[in-house]
Amino acid sequence: MTDASLLARTWEYRVQKTALKLSARLRAALAAAREGNAAPRFARSRYGVLMRANWSDRTFQYCFYGTYGSALADLLNGMDRPFAFIDIGANQGLYSLIAAKAPQCRKVLALEPVRETFATLQDNIAANETTGRITAVEAALSDHAGTATISVNPAHSGTASLDHGAGATGVASRSVRLIDHEEFDDLVGEPADLVVKVDVEGHESVVINELMKSRHAPTIRHLFYEIDQRWTDNAAIVALLREAGFTTFRKYGVGRHYDMLASR
Repeated sequence: MTDASLLARTWEYRVQKTALKLSARLRAALAAAREGNAAPRFARSRYGVLMRANWSDRTFQYCFYGTYGSALADLLNGMDRPFAFIDIGANQGLYSLIAAKAPQCRKVLALEPVRETFATLQDNIAANETTGRITAVEAALSDHAGTATISVNPAHSGTASLDHGAGATGVASRSVRLIDHEEFDDLVGEPADLVVKVDVEGHESVVINELMKSRHAPTIRHLFYEIDQRWTDNAAIVALLREAGFTTFRKYGVGRHYDMLASR
């Protein structure tokens, strides 16, 4: 990477994105003071989809103001042949909703284990009239079926984690359902080209390992996943994916927290 390109990426992902997050939090605070959260209402995000407004949730703020960037949205909208989208760690459903409206997307499977967040996901699916295209399942993919305790921060619903956060200030715990690759296979159904997103707050290695056991693994065309180097070894994931037939890898972001796109 040249010095110029590194400087450009640092500007985009550290300076601009940090500024966008701070701006989103400030504008959300003003919106909450002006409108309140008393009555359910929906707001159209910068990504073009309706979402149930919760100005006190940082994840909603970032969805609404477009802070998450355009890489995955552009990929979904630019697919050149029919595909199915698998959203593992769907949260409120931003990318499930974007995918459901993409020209080549035929169906969406959205996995979200936290009950309160899952209810918001269902509301957003209904508000966008995508009920017939999105199958939402209240569960998390892991290396075994059963139940587990997840840490949840109501002030930032997207940070819910099976592996981290327990005991932190403002963090609660919930019991959630786990599924393994066998049940996942049944949910996916008929073979199709797949685009998969994995955003599970430190559980990525486990989830991707389980995905590679799926009978649908050979049909995954693109895998978009989050990395936080505090608890995830991206080199190990890349090695696993290369062995599974992925040939190109693109990094979005700088520093210890970034996204990866693996493609065949």
